[in-house]
Amino acid sequence: MQSTLFFNGTILTMDAQNSSPEAVLTEGDRIKDVGTEADLRACMPPDTQERNLQGRTLMPAFIDPHGHFPDPGFIRLFRVNLSSPPLGDCSQMAQALDKLREKADATPEGEWVMGVSFDNTSILEGRMPTRAELDAVSQRHPIWVIHASGHNGAANSLALERRGVNRQTPDPEGGRFGRDPETGALTGLIEGLSAMGEMGDTDFLIDRERFWQGFDACRDEYLSHGVTYAQNAWASQTMLDHFASLPADQDPGIDIELLPVGNLEPELSTQWIGTHWPGNPHFTLGPRKLFTDGAFQLQTAYLSAPYFKPANPDHPCGMVYTSQEQLDADVSKLHSQGFQIHCHCNGDAGAEMFIDAVEKALIVHPRQDHRHTIIHGQALRDDQLERMVQLGLTVSFFPAHVFFWGDRHYDTFLGPERSERISPAASADRYGVRYTIHNDASVTPTRPIHLAHCAVNRRTVSDRVLGEGQKINVLSALRAQTINAAWQVFKEGQRGSIEPGKVADFAVLSRNPLHEPDRLTDTRVLETIRNGQSVFAAADTEQETEHTK
Repeated sequence: MQSTLFFNGTILTMDAQNSSPEAVLTEGDRIKDVGTEADLRACMPPDTQERNLQGRTLMPAFIDPHGHFPDPGFIRLFRVNLSSPPLGDCSQMAQALDKLREKADATPEGEWVMGVSFDNTSILEGRMPTRAELDAVSQRHPIWVIHASGHNGAANSLALERRGVNRQTPDPEGGRFGRDPETGALTGLIEGLSAMGEMGDTDFLIDRERFWQGFDACRDEYLSHGVTYAQNAWASQTMLDHFASLPADQDPGIDIELLPVGNLEPELSTQWIGTHWPGNPHFTLGPRKLFTDGAFQLQTAYLSAPYFKPANPDHPCGMVYTSQEQLDADVSKLHSQGFQIHCHCNGDAGAEMFIDAVEKALIVHPRQDHRHTIIHGQALRDDQLERMVQLGLTVSFFPAHVFFWGDRHYDTFLGPERSERISPAASADRYGVRYTIHNDASVTPTRPIHLAHCAVNRRTVSDRVLGEGQKINVLSALRAQTINAAWQVFKEGQRGSIEPGKVADFAVLSRNPLHEPDRLTDTRVLETIRNGQSVFAAADTEQETEHTK
């Protein structure tokens, strides 16, 4: 097996001591040893490759603690991106409709046109498109525009027909169909996962060929940002079947943690896995996924107190996706069967439901080190963090919201006081709750360095500091995307830090990110190493000369 010595740079190991050794020695796809350069040179094989870091920084490759791989690839290749600034250029409804019309003109009659990443809070008109507007784009194509959060969308008449929805269709639990308040006619708005049905799944309209095309595009994007371990955090049966189509002996070029939809159990484990899952070592079936509420941008995140400026007077605190009784039953079932649970809880009331459900499950089925995880936890209160410590709960925060939607949290969603606490990582540190941070791609793109900047500097698009008291240091933000991210899914023995025996997955950075925190976004990923092999190098990176001892 090929050995490689990395030396002459800053090495951030993310081990328990946050040590920074002089050199790292790898053997094949594993880390052989860390220590002084002299000691490693004395024991390395004669044909060892030498990698002079030339003062750059070597750290563990990033791990995505929560996202929807390969959805960003689907968006790039097959969908109409309707993002608003700073991610895109749709600042007015007319621009979004023009993009959809252009796609419809190039699409055969009867085939779907799907727009994504539309943000009603960033568009001039401040709303989703209507059925009439989408009908004006085309009545020969079903048109579906899904919100940036993934929690609602707008459909034209043909798409509603394909969905099987008419004005007599009742609203499902945890969802609703938009209706004109005077006539009762459908407006085209569909809110909540239960109402969207398959149209809310990231694999909607994706066949096997498109899946692998999107997979490759998404993989290349992640690797270019130093991510070698990604996550699909809402794996439907269709999505699982796509992943299972890869033979066990093939390397897809990236490792993925799959979180099956919770209601697939127990049939998934008792019937499907044994007959359909090929056991590819690069794809891991991880926690099962549940939901309690929606999204802040739509004011469907479930809060204990009303929104600062409620958009829906009938639901001033947001929308609950499930009853407490149903959530209790779902958590008890999965917990008693030994599964780890990741539960989407944006609002504090949504989080309270999950915390209560876990507490009840632990009384009936005591279990140590379950690591059940609140996903997002953007409005967690101190009393909830204190309970989480007692119950062994962890959390993955979404600090990218501070940058992309922080100003609207301040002005509209939560108001000046509550918005200061959004994604309260510093409070989690004080109470001893171990946490990760995520981008929730494709809600926001997977950009680990920028994500760290969001948690460290907490600046909004308008450059307002939102929550000085919730800032964390750079090392904490990096650990939240490396060793903590590995720990959160029980992989800390395999990856997440530079220690002997772990997988040789590294990111080479242009500068030491621990220096000058306000310059974090100047830091670039110059190279990504996976299983000891270089899988990405920036085009303008000066290539070091490799030589053997």
